[in-house]
Amino acid sequence: MPRTVKKRGKKAGLPPGTLVHVGEMKVGKATITIIDYDERHFEEKEAKNVEECFPFKDKPTVTWINIDGLHQLEIIEKIGKYFNIHPLVLEDILNTGQRPKIEDFVDYIFLTLKMLRYSESEKETKAEQVSMILGSNFVISFQESEGDVFDSIRERIRTDKGRIRKMGADYLAYALMDAIVDNYFTILEKLGDRIEDFEEELVVNPKPETLQAIYDLKREMIFLRKSV
Repeated sequence: MPRTVKKRGKKAGLPPGTLVHVGEMKVGKATITIIDYDERHFEEKEAKNVEECFPFKDKPTVTWINIDGLHQLEIIEKIGKYFNIHPLVLEDILNTGQRPKIEDFVDYIFLTLKMLRYSESEKETKAEQVSMILGSNFVISFQESEGDVFDSIRERIRTDKGRIRKMGADYLAYALMDAIVDNYFTILEKLGDRIEDFEEELVVNPKPETLQAIYDLKREMIFLRKSV
């Protein structure tokens, strides 16, 4: 599993709350998507600029704003200023080495956790930090790159399946977290298959390379334990 290259030296000597992206730039340009809905209404679009998100702050409908890409600091800064997000929270969003945590503020809840995906081509697990701001009528999610495990939730909103269009922003945040955690079990199944392959290889055709592969797998499992 590749480790994210940290650039903590850029923050040395800067005051708390200074916005610096600590991590890899995984997309060329940040994208912002907006999904707004209630029982009778649905709207989905890609925003041309961050200002398009602002009218949704006080709407009675539920709004999900998703940002892919954390390196364009002006987007994070403008979102933080308009939605009254504390500078230290924005700092945590930009520091992709966070452990999973949740913090309850007066007007919103901040949480961050690791989203895991398994690469079939590279036979390894990819990890990405996902942060969320849960307000009274909105969820803002911040991802390092494009692609996630939320397609089933988007489809449920589009087609009005289940309870999600009848529920509030808190249910949306719950559904997003649930999708991330459910995918952990998929990752565990993939790792289980790899372990069985190694066991068979050790019995049938042991090779020195197998020991290195087992060591790499052990490191990967330690990382997963810390992530979840």
